[in-house]
Amino acid sequence: MAPRHPQAASPIDRRFALKSGVAAIAALLGQGWTVQAAESRLPLGFTSVAPTLRDAVVVPPEYDHQVLYRWGDPTGIPGHMPTFRSDASNTAAEQAVQAGMHHDGMHFFPLGNDGKRALLVLNHEYTDEHLLHADGPRPLTLEKVRKSQNAMGVSVVEIERTPGGWKQVLPSAYARRIHGNTPMRLAGPAAGSARMKTVADPAGQQVLGTLANCAMGVTPWGTYLTCEENFHGYFGADKGSPWAGEAASQRYGIGPGAQWVDWYRLDERFDVTKHPNEPNRFGWVVEIDPMDPTSTPIKRTALGRKCTESATCTLTRDGRVAVYMGDDARFEFIYKFVSRDRVSPGGYAANRELLDHGTLYAARFDANGHGVWLELTPGKSGLAASIGVADAAEVVTHARLAASAAGATPMDRPEWIAVHPQTGEVFVTLTNNHQRGAPGRPGPDAANPRVANLGGHIIRWSEAGADAGASTFEWRHFVLAGDPAQPASGTRYPSSQVDPFGAPDGLYFDRAGLLWIQTDMSGQAIGKGAYASLGNNALLCADLASGQIKRFLTGPSGCEITGCVVTPDRSTLFVNIQHPGETSDAGGGMTTSAWPDGGIPGSARPRSATLAVWRRDGGAVGT
Repeated sequence: MAPRHPQAASPIDRRFALKSGVAAIAALLGQGWTVQAAESRLPLGFTSVAPTLRDAVVVPPEYDHQVLYRWGDPTGIPGHMPTFRSDASNTAAEQAVQAGMHHDGMHFFPLGNDGKRALLVLNHEYTDEHLLHADGPRPLTLEKVRKSQNAMGVSVVEIERTPGGWKQVLPSAYARRIHGNTPMRLAGPAAGSARMKTVADPAGQQVLGTLANCAMGVTPWGTYLTCEENFHGYFGADKGSPWAGEAASQRYGIGPGAQWVDWYRLDERFDVTKHPNEPNRFGWVVEIDPMDPTSTPIKRTALGRKCTESATCTLTRDGRVAVYMGDDARFEFIYKFVSRDRVSPGGYAANRELLDHGTLYAARFDANGHGVWLELTPGKSGLAASIGVADAAEVVTHARLAASAAGATPMDRPEWIAVHPQTGEVFVTLTNNHQRGAPGRPGPDAANPRVANLGGHIIRWSEAGADAGASTFEWRHFVLAGDPAQPASGTRYPSSQVDPFGAPDGLYFDRAGLLWIQTDMSGQAIGKGAYASLGNNALLCADLASGQIKRFLTGPSGCEITGCVVTPDRSTLFVNIQHPGETSDAGGGMTTSAWPDGGIPGSARPRSATLAVWRRDGGAVGT
């Protein structure tokens, strides 16, 4: 997350067709990864949902939905299933085994082949302190700090399909909550380096917790990648405190007085004046084995430290893994990691170190529709000790500095990345950037063409030779989003059959190649100004062949739509409703919604939740 008239486009170019034998590569990998062949399907036949400001979830009349897993619901850990108390009086220890706040990225892992049981693994991005605690954020106590830390992270929940819909399995041997106090390990180039060492961990190998878990990815061997996005907001000190800070830390927004919450007052490891290396241990992609609740999560430092948004995996022509990542901040970059070694059959056990060895790149988008992957390796692409990247450990720890030095293109908040399951074409959302073209800030460029970009856009690219391991690519815009009725909006859509939208964020391809787009207009902007006619945030579905984009679902007041995933048989779509009722990017109580528990807004605490959505006739979602 965070924080015109449609024009027809030409048909998809032949250069975007897949030419490699990806299916053959996938065949050797077993059940952990499947590349689906193209399948026949109906066009977008559902009834488009109209824009609305209702405090409700609205789906097409042909569809139904249910609320499945809400903040505070028990995760299902045997012997630890406290119920949610509506006054938010649950303890920190109880929160550690309950659903966290602000559901985000999510994936569906089938259990068996009949499609009736599965694991849902989902992120919890941040907290609203006014809602999380019975008496609000003040006075701050260690108990409140622990509860807040425990409300982030990842949930692993088991679900099953019943005649009446999906339900959570309680208890479940798979159930797990990973949070801000869960022990985990560092691996890759930065592990054990001077930048990782602290008083509590002089070896620089162990970390306590994961924070700010936003988008995600799934590896070819069946593990879950959770991305630590806005981690910097949790580290700080008294404003003006003496601090041996450096440009690298400041580039990540870290320093005394820059924090969002004052954990440092009661949990010393978040005090940057006392433990300056602790922030270096966050901002990574974390690998989790969802099938083993006893496994240790691992922070894969080879993928680079940034406000990581998504870690989308695909295969190179020769069977290595490529991981696409965005850095969700204004004027930051798009990255790709390519493993040194090929993926091996045998699941996680055979690929435990694959993400620890490889090459990190940052993208440069040139004005002629071509692009280059700039290698972030010491001694290459202008990287040197003089800019704080003397060795491989510093390159990945200070990935932003490395990408800047290499000449990567500063983007308008790169967020989710999705790879087309048949063509291998890559799509990325650029949510917005109102600072584009402001005094002292970069102006428009070919990839980010609008001043004060409020609508956001989506870029698509094809790797050279349809090989994810290539060093060059060809790119073009898919959508310049926003309301075409707004003066000088500069919108451009792929056809005239489009429901306009703003601030694209989540992005997901189902097995049929339908592109699901989720939006994140900020709470204070919904229904106003450039977003006045767009209604609440929405889930839209795009058919690339026709250029048609239709609004499939709208969420309750103030929410963000995120985490969309479709079951392999396309019978059910799962999606997350994040922060219903939020009226500002800083939260502050979320009093404008009573979803999903009902009542008058302000009388019930709104709760982020996971939805299951399906066609009433049992057909494929999106049709």
